[in-house]
Amino acid sequence: MEHHNIHIGQLIREQLKADQRSVSWLAREIGCTRNHLYKVFRKPSLEGELLLAISLAMNFNFFQYYTAAFLESIKARIGEE
Repeated sequence: MEHHNIHIGQLIREQLKADQRSVSWLAREIGCTRNHLYKVFRKPSLEGELLLAISLAMNFNFFQYYTAAFLESIKARIGEE
């Protein structure tokens, strides 16, 4: 399965830094440990429920990256027909 070079863990870490929020803050918001979040930052993909919890806590739609990749794939398929 193609992932369109989305590394969601890295994108979360970058957004957290852009928002000037700490890892400790996000850990408290979603009810996990800092160590767990550092593992999340290394993951190229995440379970939907966790991504939703992070999106809600950070008030940022991380699903948008997958939507964009989906739309690109559809356009490419339509162009092939």
